[in-house]
Amino acid sequence: MSTVTAFAAPSATEPLSTITIERREVGPYDVLIDIEFCGICHSDIHTVRGEWGPIPYPLAPGHEIVGTVAAVGSAVSKHQVGDRVGVGCLVNSCGECENCLAGQQQHCLNGSVGTYAATDRDGTVTQGGYSTQVVVVEDFVLKIPDGIDPAAAAPLLCAGITTYSPLRHWGAGPGKRVAVIGLGGLGHMAVKLAAAMGAEVTVLSQSLKKQEDGLRLGATDYYATSDPDTFTQLKGRFDLIINTVSAAIDINAFLALLRLNGTLVIVGAPPEPMPVQAFSLSSNRSSFAGSNIGGIPETQEMLDFCAEHGLASDVEVIGADKINEAYERVLASDVRYRFVIDISTLRGAA
Repeated sequence: MSTVTAFAAPSATEPLSTITIERREVGPYDVLIDIEFCGICHSDIHTVRGEWGPIPYPLAPGHEIVGTVAAVGSAVSKHQVGDRVGVGCLVNSCGECENCLAGQQQHCLNGSVGTYAATDRDGTVTQGGYSTQVVVVEDFVLKIPDGIDPAAAAPLLCAGITTYSPLRHWGAGPGKRVAVIGLGGLGHMAVKLAAAMGAEVTVLSQSLKKQEDGLRLGATDYYATSDPDTFTQLKGRFDLIINTVSAAIDINAFLALLRLNGTLVIVGAPPEPMPVQAFSLSSNRSSFAGSNIGGIPETQEMLDFCAEHGLASDVEVIGADKINEAYERVLASDVRYRFVIDISTLRGAA
């Protein structure tokens, strides 16, 4: 085992602080990564505050990791020392079930392994990217294409794939009308990606305060959902609606905006149940669906797509000493559109 510096939550109620954690020695199929940047995801906050269940504290979160390969195991063939690479929400899976074999590791029938707060296949608890180094099995290490700023690439490992996957699966493209609910960390990537795929994109936000941003990012229209006329004007308009917000909304009102055979997909994770009326689905043969990140092949596809189209996240880079402040700002929706930690500020901090 080796010891590395990390920024971790000691409990659900205490601020994150600097500690040391252990990383396993590099095995034959492992890659050691010197972490350069790690994004802050809303999921990090939910997790460290115990809002999604019991947590093995102390916990270093972070699953939007970009860094450089520092060492590789003797059997590694996909990565070399010096490569710029990324690690997203997963670090392992069984590799044998039908879903894993289909490249859908996030749906591993034997349980995929999250980048933090999970039990890895060797029995250790995973610790995330708010740290100076990480050791990951090579199959879960992604190549960051040339031309993408490494800090702006970090949120693609979660926000990017979380929105790319449903857009790809439900066929966003030329001739399709796509609506994005919410313009935050997820929403701003959904707009960029859907526009790059050739769809006509509309942002649906509570107010018009981010309208200029939405149009700059690629939307052709922007409506305030606080205005009741919005739901009258847009009734039956969209082929696909991506809901990126993590709060309860009136799903039935949004389902009414779908065209015949349209789909509304949940990618945000509100803790409250959202009642759906049967007639909201049956009257227009609508579908109400969910989507959860993407597998490793699709995540690499997303990164390559972003490089090809000049896409990356809009980020605010911070030092590790600003993480607790950043958490409060995320909760207040005071970031445009993703915080990214400069991990160099952690080195030598412990």
